[in-house]
Amino acid sequence: MEAQYISRHHQHQPQQHQCSSFVSKHVRAPVDIVWSLVRRFDQPQKYKPFVSRCTVQGDLKIGSVREVNVRSGLPATISQERLELLDDEEHILGIKIVGGDHRLKNYSSVVTVHPEITDGRPGTLVIESFLVDVPEGNTQEETCYFVNALINCNLKSLADISERMAVQITQF
Repeated sequence: MEAQYISRHHQHQPQQHQCSSFVSKHVRAPVDIVWSLVRRFDQPQKYKPFVSRCTVQGDLKIGSVREVNVRSGLPATISQERLELLDDEEHILGIKIVGGDHRLKNYSSVVTVHPEITDGRPGTLVIESFLVDVPEGNTQEETCYFVNALINCNLKSLADISERMAVQITQF
């Protein structure tokens, strides 16, 4: 199934000066818990450890722009990101970076969340893919490695938080 999801939602067409990749993560929590965190374009700090604060101007809708404050330790302090796609039925979130003091130019990503059964219990497959320009002085491999590392960190945090939430719900 993973290959079908990737071919359906995560096909980016990189140009010669760009790179693209995807990361997947199996989460031992039901899809509704995981999606409740992923879909919050206005609160990425709920699971993204490198985000300290986020503000969105106006109503949350396609085209909304958020300003994300990045924690120290990364080569950035602010990122402006536009909501490109939010589909609550198919569990798809798409964003595009439109500004900021970082090197991720023309960055866009798609996150999809899919229900699955893991060890006889409800689980979730999360897939995040991206397309980005390769910064001057970097290779495609270096750029993909850096972005994949950030996404892996975010997805590990998403899994940890979702799984804790799932345990808390089943205890009541």
